[in-house]
Amino acid sequence: MAITTTTGSDPVGTITYAERHTGTPGTVPGMPGSAGLADLPDLTKVSAADARALSKVLFARLDALEEGTPEHSYVRNTLVELNLALVRFAVGRMGVRGESYEDVVQVGTIGLIKAINRFDPQRGVEFPTLAMPTIIGEIKRYFRDTTWAVHVPRRLQELRIELNKATARLEQHNGRAPTVPELAADLGLDENDVIEGLVAANGYSAASLDYPTDTTHADDTLADHVGFEDAALAKVEDLHALKPLLDALPDRERRILALRYGACMTQSAIGKELGISQMHVSRILAAVLGRLRVKLTAQR
Repeated sequence: MAITTTTGSDPVGTITYAERHTGTPGTVPGMPGSAGLADLPDLTKVSAADARALSKVLFARLDALEEGTPEHSYVRNTLVELNLALVRFAVGRMGVRGESYEDVVQVGTIGLIKAINRFDPQRGVEFPTLAMPTIIGEIKRYFRDTTWAVHVPRRLQELRIELNKATARLEQHNGRAPTVPELAADLGLDENDVIEGLVAANGYSAASLDYPTDTTHADDTLADHVGFEDAALAKVEDLHALKPLLDALPDRERRILALRYGACMTQSAIGKELGISQMHVSRILAAVLGRLRVKLTAQR
C-alpha cells in the first residue's frame, strides 16, 4: 500500500506504510531490543489494510529471528498487539457482551498467539485466514469447559449440541418432541448413547437449593423438597470395616451368615440346607456374631 508523504524527513515522495514504520534491517537503528524496527505508531489506530501490510513485514522479520531471543519476543508481541482487532471481531461476532467480554478477549488472544506461532508466510496464505478459526476455536473450547455447572467429558458436551439441533429439527418436522429412537435414527447413534447425552445435558446448568419453587411462596425452596436423612448412612462405615472380617471367616460360617442375613432364611431352613440342627445353627451364629462384635469394637 502506498502513502504519499507531504511532510517529514522522508527522502522520497511515495513509500510503503511497512517501509515507513519498520525501516530496512541493518539500516534503521530502531528502539533497544526492537530487532531493528523503527519507532512504531500507535498500533490501536492502525487501519485493517495497514495492519495486514505491516504484519507481512513483521512476519518476515520474525521468521529470520531466533526463537527465544528478546528481538523475537519483541516482534511477536508487536504482531499480537497489531492483530488484536481480529480477536475483538471474533468475540463480537459470537455475541459476547457485558462483564465477561474482556475475559473472552483474553482467551481469544491465546488463540491469536497460537496462530502467530504456527503461521508460515512462505505458504502464501493471508494471516487472518489462519488466525480467525484458531481464535474462534479457542473461545469455543473456553465456553465448553467453563459454562457447564457440572464437568462432563467433551464428547458429551459436543453430543448435547448435536442433540439440541436434532431435537429442534425433528420438533419442527413432526410437530412434537422427538423420542429417543427418533433422535438415534436422525443422528446415526445408538439409543444408549442418546440417553447418555440427554442425561449429561442436565449438568449444563444448575439451580440453587435456595431458589423458590413457587413465586407466590418465597419461603418454599427446592431444599425443602429434595434430600432426606438416610438412617442407613451411619452403617456405611461399619459395613466397610466389616467386609475384611467376613472375608476372613471359614466358608461355612460365612455361608450361614449369608443365608441368614442375605437370603433372610430362618435358622430351621438353614439347618435343613446344611444338614445340621437348628440349635447348631443358632450356636454358630451366636459365636460368629460375638467374635465380629468384639473385633469391630476393638477397631473404634
